[in-house]
Amino acid sequence: MAPRKPAAATPRKKQAAKSGLNGGITEFDKDTELEAYREMLMIRRFEEKAGQLYGMGFIGGFCHLYIGQEAVVIGMQMALKEGDQVITGYRDHGHMLATGMEARGVMAELTGRRGGYSRGKGGSMHMFSKEKHFYGGHGIVGAQVSLGTGLAFANKYRENGNVSLTYFGDGAANQGQVYESFNMAALWKLPVVYIVENNRYAMGTSTARSSAQSNFSLRGNSFGIPGHQVDGMDVRAVHAAGEEAVAHCRSGKGPIILEMMTYRYRGHSMSDPAKYRTKDEVQKMRAEHDPIEQVKQRILENKYASEDDLKAIDKKVREVVADSADFAQADPEPDASELYTDILL
Repeated sequence: MAPRKPAAATPRKKQAAKSGLNGGITEFDKDTELEAYREMLMIRRFEEKAGQLYGMGFIGGFCHLYIGQEAVVIGMQMALKEGDQVITGYRDHGHMLATGMEARGVMAELTGRRGGYSRGKGGSMHMFSKEKHFYGGHGIVGAQVSLGTGLAFANKYRENGNVSLTYFGDGAANQGQVYESFNMAALWKLPVVYIVENNRYAMGTSTARSSAQSNFSLRGNSFGIPGHQVDGMDVRAVHAAGEEAVAHCRSGKGPIILEMMTYRYRGHSMSDPAKYRTKDEVQKMRAEHDPIEQVKQRILENKYASEDDLKAIDKKVREVVADSADFAQADPEPDASELYTDILL
């Protein structure tokens, strides 16, 4: 099966909107709405299948699903150009698919198979693709922030005009290395967009209970880093803010923080029953703010596609995901000799 194409680099706009960094949106035309729908649906269906395989015992260890947060990574990916890098924490499957990594390779890695992106040795939290400029997938909370800052330093040193998108969660925002990274990035005006995926619960604790300052867009104030809150459930708002943030970095103004207000529908990981929040809360978020349903409704209202057209898209997406699951289950496990490869001595 041919590799799935990454999200479009430059969405076509119907009209200019207000500044994305001040609450505006980019209105999408037909092709861009359909692309956003298809890309977010791919992540949703892939994660649903991963959850099923975990329950069946094909995936071991930790498995953190991205269901509900799809608009963040798709909107930001649309704002990038070839050569820009992406790095994130352990809720990373959606980021991999958004950068264009193949569903087969990602699922094979989740199941610990030879055809996985890390040859079956990394699992859910440790996949990389130099070709797609995706640098992980990191299991240590907040570790990717210093590494993403390092990518930005390399970009500035090489004068290549590239930007590092460095994702982390609201829980990681309280880690010390995050602030050391902020200091260096501001001092050297590094081209890095720090993206806080605020899904409102750091593992099992709400941000209101765990963070003295729960407005994470303000966390860079003492370093002179501008920050903005964005509706992370609306792919148009994410894209508008992402375009301006990336332009800010490319122009030499240094780092910027985007706090994406989003929500995960599942527990922190597959082993988390999420009893710290009510079913009513989750259902309300899904009913009123689901990122995929928002795009679907706009497509139907604007008559960009019919219900049957959207069902056909869903069918094709499900076929790709089912194929990835079949491939992953049939692929052999890595040979024992793989234990001695990819080791830095």
